[in-house]
Amino acid sequence: MILLCGGIPFLWNLSGQISGRAGFGPEYEIVQSLVFLLLATLFSAVTGLPWSLYNTFVIEEKHGFNQQTLGFFFKDAIKKFIVTQCILLPVTSLLLYIIKIGGDYFFIYAWLFTLVVSLVLVTIYADYIAPLFDKFIPLPEGELKQQIETMAKSIDFPLTKVYVVEGSKRSSHSNAYFYGFFKNKRIVLFDTLLEDYSALNKEPAEGEDGENEETKSKTKNKKQGCKNEEVLAVLGHELGHWKLGHTVKNIIISQMNSFLCFFLFAVLIGRKELFAAFGFYDTQPTLIGLMIIFQFIFSPYNEVLSFCLTVLSRRFEFQADAFAKELGKAKDLYSALIKLNKDNLGFPVSDWIFSMWHYSHPPLLERLQALKDAKQE
Repeated sequence: MILLCGGIPFLWNLSGQISGRAGFGPEYEIVQSLVFLLLATLFSAVTGLPWSLYNTFVIEEKHGFNQQTLGFFFKDAIKKFIVTQCILLPVTSLLLYIIKIGGDYFFIYAWLFTLVVSLVLVTIYADYIAPLFDKFIPLPEGELKQQIETMAKSIDFPLTKVYVVEGSKRSSHSNAYFYGFFKNKRIVLFDTLLEDYSALNKEPAEGEDGENEETKSKTKNKKQGCKNEEVLAVLGHELGHWKLGHTVKNIIISQMNSFLCFFLFAVLIGRKELFAAFGFYDTQPTLIGLMIIFQFIFSPYNEVLSFCLTVLSRRFEFQADAFAKELGKAKDLYSALIKLNKDNLGFPVSDWIFSMWHYSHPPLLERLQALKDAKQE
């Protein structure tokens, strides 16, 4: 509907009118582009809001995952929008400026700029951005922390800190990941992953308010999360991704694709018929060119690439499971996968064609079958 009704040219012209009233004429294309981007993301946020509300307060609520109140949801959404704009607008303005002044080889400079930005964001996300939304606390001293440090040391993983994030104030879904470059690696565990730490396994204290009022404490009758041995098995799988170089391989593939896309963008950006097809007959704004080429022209290519990456991701998951198996964690990973599938209400049976195209992780039964022999041993 947006394409058929000329929504993109309309929004671009509206952005020009707004920037013009602020004293920035048509020659200030970057300013107009930033206004366009702000309006477009605002439109996207508003039109996506009903679906997000339905997903959170109907579907997730129905199955016992949602832990948010309406007030918390909107505060979270506004905060996300503001943080996104604080990152998106400056990065976009610099990218457009580089494209404008880059000459014939602007695509190389644009690619290098996006590479640096992505590495910086990966570096600062967990330390400076994620804490704006969730509370991160160091994992208390004890048996679990000691076992994690011992396992990390056994495979030369340069672990510096282990955090627990209070994911239970938003959802009862569970997760674990690591981040950091070089010799400064950190592990993050969702409290919903840990049977001993999950707030959903604890009775609310009498007279307790504050965050409990805001996040709607919903004590369940069943235990959620994994035992320490199972948590270690899950971490063994995650550390397998690091040890086997999966993270580095994904970064290399991503950057090769990014370079290819910028190169093809440089080839296509001068084609007037591309802009005319989307309602831009007299102007060829760089931001609109990026949107047309990356979002629409590359769409078939992106589908094929997405399928190839899904196949590769499933292969990586099997390899990470096998790595955990080599660490002697097969039995615990087996039971952990069953618990996590149950906690997250995953359906264990999948159509092989559908899962091959859509699932970045192998279906549960396939993973259990791969672990079964080692578990029996």
